Amino acid sequence: MLTLLNTLNGLLWGQILVYLLIGTGIYFTIRLGFIQFRHFFHTFTVMKGSRKSDKEGISSFQALSTSLAARVGTGNLAGVAIAITVGGPGAIFWMWLIALLGMATSFAESTLAQAYKVHDEEGNFRGGPAYYMERGLNARWMGSLFAIFLIIAFGLVFNAVQANSITAALHESFQFDKLTVGIILALISAAVIFTGIRGIAKVAEKIVPAMALVYLLIAAYVVLINITELPGIFSLILDSAFGWQEAAGGAFGAMIMTGVQRGLFSNEAGMGSAANAAATASPYPPHPASQGYVQMLGVFIDTIIICTATASIILLSGGLESFSGMGGVEITQRALDTQVGDWGGSFVAIALLFFAFTSIIANYSYAETNLVFLQHKNTRGLIILRIAVLGMILFGATQSNSVIWSLADVSMGLMAIVNLVAILLLSNEVIKLAKDYNQQLAAGKVPTFDRTKIPELDKKIEPGIWEAKK
Repeated sequence: MLTLLNTLNGLLWGQILVYLLIGTGIYFTIRLGFIQFRHFFHTFTVMKGSRKSDKEGISSFQALSTSLAARVGTGNLAGVAIAITVGGPGAIFWMWLIALLGMATSFAESTLAQAYKVHDEEGNFRGGPAYYMERGLNARWMGSLFAIFLIIAFGLVFNAVQANSITAALHESFQFDKLTVGIILALISAAVIFTGIRGIAKVAEKIVPAMALVYLLIAAYVVLINITELPGIFSLILDSAFGWQEAAGGAFGAMIMTGVQRGLFSNEAGMGSAANAAATASPYPPHPASQGYVQMLGVFIDTIIICTATASIILLSGGLESFSGMGGVEITQRALDTQVGDWGGSFVAIALLFFAFTSIIANYSYAETNLVFLQHKNTRGLIILRIAVLGMILFGATQSNSVIWSLADVSMGLMAIVNLVAILLLSNEVIKLAKDYNQQLAAGKVPTFDRTKIPELDKKIEPGIWEAKK
């Protein structure tokens, strides 16, 4: 099985996705006028009104927290370690690059998700790539294909990845039995996912910012006590990213592929996942593009800040050779141990427990939204999905690291291909929405979406969604 998965990954990532991800990021960066750089500080202005919500949608801050809950997890602690050990320090540069380009891609998919969101049977907002494929492209088959891939990836495989990393970390630090941890994790997850989208958003809103702040403070301490070595670490990353040694050794392509893979797994820009969270918000300013800015910031926080913190801890520990044969999370644990003492590994285990747990419940929320797209209100289907999610948590808790990560790479690759094709086909609508927002902003107005100003969008957006946003 592992051989087949590796063959599929080589085809998807080596031949298709590396070029498609980077190409799409460059395309939207140029067409949106380098929005992630020119308007970077505007993302913080948008966040000032991010606590507002209404009976239809959660707040923009809750949507950001939910998307960060899914983003910030195993990819930030274990994925970075895997990127460094498999692709070398230069893989971190490619994670940065895919994040910076991905900020524009994330703006595009989240803006579209807001524009094409719908009301579910309970009056709440739902949306995401499946919905903008159906309404924007009149291609329900495409939306259904994406929804199936997302349910497999986020509802099942990614939750197994998160559970695998949690159990590995707790076993490494406290010698806890993996199956016992898996059972407890499944029970706690069940208590949250049965509360629905709003319950998940409330949990994510409280846990994610607090845990991320604590983790960043620890990483900042490690950097400060090694501040004189920091220039050398950045030189190592850049030299490795463009070094002749990697090119001569035939490792250059593997390094780029690893950096892009781990970067996408961590920040999810272009995968179409965070767009599901973006669609559930009632944004302020009341315009689809405002949630695009919020989610753009999410990519920056995930990769440029948190992943860089993990990379710094690992590279400042020295002696990458000593990590040979270890799993990703064990590497991060041992690296922090060398910097702060024996409690470092235990802290990583606890941090990963919170990060990965919130990822599990956010992943489930994405899967639920796409199951609703496929079959509308079907209580039996939701119960089956929830049971399957809990089953995959138990499966991931006891399986080998290599099989789980290979499954994750295949499933997210298939998702990303479908979504990237869709947002490229809808790129003109993204540009018009961004232009409308920024023209109002330049005129000193609070950007407010009037759907009638973009007729081709107006006839495809669900009635009753944007008329009230005056």
